[in-house]
Amino acid sequence: MDIYLPVAGLSVNALVIIGLGAVVGLLTGMVGVGGGFLTTPILIFYGIPPAVAVASATTQITGASVSGVMAHRRRRGVDYRMGAVLVAGGTLGALVGGGLFRLLQESGQIDTVIALLYVLLLGTIGSLMAKEAATALDIIRPRNGGQKRRRRHNPVIAVLPMRWRFYDSGLYISPLAPLALGFFSGMLTVLLGVGGGFIVVPAMIYLLGMSTSVVVGTSLLQILFVTAATTLIHATTTKSVDIVLAVLLLFGSVIGAQYGARLAQKAKPELLRMFLAIIVLAVALRMAIGLGWRPTEIYTVQTL
Repeated sequence: MDIYLPVAGLSVNALVIIGLGAVVGLLTGMVGVGGGFLTTPILIFYGIPPAVAVASATTQITGASVSGVMAHRRRRGVDYRMGAVLVAGGTLGALVGGGLFRLLQESGQIDTVIALLYVLLLGTIGSLMAKEAATALDIIRPRNGGQKRRRRHNPVIAVLPMRWRFYDSGLYISPLAPLALGFFSGMLTVLLGVGGGFIVVPAMIYLLGMSTSVVVGTSLLQILFVTAATTLIHATTTKSVDIVLAVLLLFGSVIGAQYGARLAQKAKPELLRMFLAIIVLAVALRMAIGLGWRPTEIYTVQTL
């Protein structure tokens, strides 16, 4: 069942796009990531122009995050105070990232920059996540001889001024740390069409020291508002949002997020992290191959 995408300028199989949205929604509910790190590259592999894939993916992530947040809210798995700080930083980051995206688009370098950033970010994050998950599953032995230390926030974060109490997260830290984390995530959301959850979730656990019971729900709350702001920025500045593509992705992802949230309560967190790490590394490898692989058609002509 083919359908025409007006902004992307091509026809796609609607069932394939809906299926992709469902898989991404499943990941969203399971591990608290927006799923854009998977959606955007696959859309590019499918033939969607990178700028359109990035802008449209954020629209889909917004809808999936609404579904995920509601599911985690019912089990009291959201720290609203921490989420508000992350949203404030993410909104500022989205504004800065929107200006940078527009400059790269005008210079004609946006496609290459998107691919390079994906390879660097996903390769690094995937390797770290795989190593941590393998250690937790006793696949490899930790350097400290197997003694597990009590989880605490990073010493650098501990010395930051103006401490606040985040009761649901069990923290007494400066809001400057989550504000900076949100800012970085917001820039990534605009530039790469990702929710930023694949960076925010590990940072919440290993840098901020948040309670794991509220990490996923709080991450989704931040992703919800930042991707909504990002969609507005893309719609008004880059003009790259394809609403037909976004609706197809959204249709599948909203349903998938509900099932993902249920699976998250049953599966071991270490297995979920290892599963996510494998997917991240696979996508990074495919993007790296695409950067060096010579296409069959070097030049393309598009009617504007």
